[in-house]
Parts: sequence; C-alpha cells; structure tokens
Amino acid sequence: MRLNRPEPHRLDRPGPTSDRASNPPAGARPGDGERADHDPGLELGSRVRRLRKAAALTLDGLAERSGVSRAMLSKVERGEKNPTLAVVTRIARGLGTSLSGLMGAESDTAPVSVRRADQRLSFRDAETGFERHVLSPAHPESGVELLLHVIPPGVSSGWLPTYEGSVEKHLIIQEGELSVEIGETIHRLAAGDSFYFQIREPYRFVNETNERCSYYCVIVRRP
Repeated sequence: MRLNRPEPHRLDRPGPTSDRASNPPAGARPGDGERADHDPGLELGSRVRRLRKAAALTLDGLAERSGVSRAMLSKVERGEKNPTLAVVTRIARGLGTSLSGLMGAESDTAPVSVRRADQRLSFRDAETGFERHVLSPAHPESGVELLLHVIPPGVSSGWLPTYEGSVEKHLIIQEGELSVEIGETIHRLAAGDSFYFQIREPYRFVNETNERCSYYCVIVRRP
C-alpha cells in the first residue's frame, strides 16, 4: 500500500553520496550526541584504514565504491569524525564487509555460543542517538545476524543503501511505533507487529512519535 509522505517528518531524501543522516530534532534529550559504546572514533578509523589497505583501495577508490566523500573518509580514518549510521553503513558496504564486521565482530565457529549483555558490540549515531546493538555471536557462514535498534523520538536512521547479493530483514517491534520507508512507500508498525522486506532499494527507519522506539532486526544474507 502506498501512502503519502508526512512532510513534517521527511527528514531527508535518499541519495548515494550524502555524508549525513537526518539532524536531531529540536529538544533532543541530553546525551543524544554521546556514543553509547566504548569504541572511540580513532579505533573505528583504524579499522577502516586497515580494511581499506587490505583491499588495496585508495581513499578515492573507497569513496567511489561507498558513495562517501574522500574528505569524510579521511576524517573518519584520522578519528576526527564520528560517522552517522548511514555513512558508516556505506563505508562497510564499500569495504565489502558487514557493519558488525566493521565494528569489530570476530567470527565465532563454536557450536554453542553465549553473548553476554555486557559483551554486545554497540554503535550510537552521534548526531541522532540512533543505537544499534549486535545481539548474536558472529557466525558469517550462517548468513544470519540478530540486532536490537533503539530510535529516540523524532529521529531517522537516515537513508540506508542496498547490499550486494540477496539480503532480507525481519523486524519485530518491541516498544513504540516505527515507520519503515522503502523508496516512496511507508509502512507504519506498532509494538507487537512484525515486518519482512527484501532490500532492493534505499530505505530508512523513522520514529515519528514523541516516545522512543525499539525493535529487533534479523538480517538474512543469502549467497
């Protein structure tokens, strides 16, 4: 079903070369600009640089593959800029890895694994407060990843890119309300709702309400 876009909540438009996600709303809560994890920008930057060099890519080459400007990539690598969720997702795509891999997730091949709450890899968008928590141990061979997303009131994830290959997402809304925008189509979900989509065009997650929203996300990557 195709719905009209609510103009007050149209925070940005899809675009492969944008370096910024949506701006935080007026009256954002204190602390929304702080990172929730203990991974400083310098560590993220060093991983980006290491993976870029391992792939024999120049900054210009990575900029072309990711759609993120060379200037932004240089600042990220030097630890001078904490990238937004949309930007770091495009960087990961340009490097041929998952966002969790870029965050430092290491492969776990054990037949039984436990991920303790204090062991979660987490990323918080410094501009919006959007939080991404990796819940599942890293089993790249399975192609399945379990995440928890938390979106503050009035915040968007920013437009997220497509992936190479076949990628699907399953969502289960834990609290609040969520709008999933896929291209020009908007799907509105409430607590207890579930949602499935194949990633074939840019999309974003938006919390249009005055209350926080949290939901579980299962990513399925197929060869």
